[in-house]
Amino acid sequence: MNFHQKRKPTLPPVLTGIIGLVGVLLIGFIIYQLPPVNRRLSWRMEYAGIYLNGIFNPVAPMPTSAVAETIEIRDDTPTPPFPTLTQAASTQTGVPTTTPTPSPTAIPGEVMLASPAYESEDLNNCGPAALAMNLKFFGWQGNQFTISDVIKPIRGDRNVNVEELQFYVRNYAGYLKTEYRVGGTIERLKQIIATGIPVMIEEGYTVDKNYWLNDDRWAGHYLLINGYNDETQSFLTQDVFVGPDVQVKYTDLDKRWQSFNRVYILVYPAEKEEEIKQVMGDDWDLDTNRRHALDTALAETKSDPSNVFPWFNLGSNLVYFERYEEAAAAYDTARKIGLPQRMLRYQFGPFLAYFHSLRTEDLQAITEYALKRTANSEEALLWEGWAQYRLGHKTSALEYFQKALDARPGYADAEYALEYVRSH
Repeated sequence: MNFHQKRKPTLPPVLTGIIGLVGVLLIGFIIYQLPPVNRRLSWRMEYAGIYLNGIFNPVAPMPTSAVAETIEIRDDTPTPPFPTLTQAASTQTGVPTTTPTPSPTAIPGEVMLASPAYESEDLNNCGPAALAMNLKFFGWQGNQFTISDVIKPIRGDRNVNVEELQFYVRNYAGYLKTEYRVGGTIERLKQIIATGIPVMIEEGYTVDKNYWLNDDRWAGHYLLINGYNDETQSFLTQDVFVGPDVQVKYTDLDKRWQSFNRVYILVYPAEKEEEIKQVMGDDWDLDTNRRHALDTALAETKSDPSNVFPWFNLGSNLVYFERYEEAAAAYDTARKIGLPQRMLRYQFGPFLAYFHSLRTEDLQAITEYALKRTANSEEALLWEGWAQYRLGHKTSALEYFQKALDARPGYADAEYALEYVRSH
């Protein structure tokens, strides 16, 4: 008697393949959620998407102004409402008398401060990484993620500005003090380091590869400086992208630093403040410091008129003094020369200048350009919202303000904008 064993039903090969593929994708998704794997791969996936988007939406130059201003920018700047640090009141007459600024003490030809434990930056994290090294110099316990979890909770946020770094120090490292100024010089950096504290700067930088077609590769970058040597004409720097103890020539650093108005950030113990004030002289006063920076920028527009960065710096310093029409004219020239593609990811003076000059068309032109380069820029989203509001599009304005808040939870300017527009 023959017995025929029943054959078990089998799935069609195509369906088997689909199930297998789904299984592989599911396992891959689970593995991708593991923090170490996610940190390594997420940025690669993000930038692959950016590159593909650049293929379908090629990067164009920043648009120039259709109504470029030709306002003459005055050489004078407003007198501050209060006496500067170089003025002292006379005893009986009540007439201010000028006290000469003391000559700076001669500094050594070389100072090399101890290098803090090095941190290599995570995705879009050069600011927190550089600040972490700066804080470690004073014995702080933490790392870049301790900082970024507070001021950059969304990992894809591509910019941390100077004020956000300052906010962290003042609120989470309160035993230390912090200040920042603009219009710095090589000599000023050396003077600060000679007091025994390192100094941070923000500078322009060339990235190592294209992130989209026709990428100009210019980006912003934070750098910690903890030494100098006049003989070699170089600084000792801690570069969170390149590596620890990187030597940078004075001239190279100043060229890159110019693109950020030569901003420098100080973190120091309270007992150092009087010594730092002496080093800073008039520049300790914010208004005086800005007047110096404005004068420098204006002089550089005349000595090197085809250089885009002095024009941009001139606009930013004019914005500080609320001279918005003149600032807009300076930015018009910068746009005509040609700004780097990522410039408005980091610096936002043009948004204020065009908004307060009632040049809404120009404001929209640059916010839209900025959002094509950095879709989650909370600042560009905010100012596009204000442009929409000014045009009478209240619903659209609220949507942009909410996007700005989503991109940066706790963003006070977006919270204010939402409250203002809802109540008006």
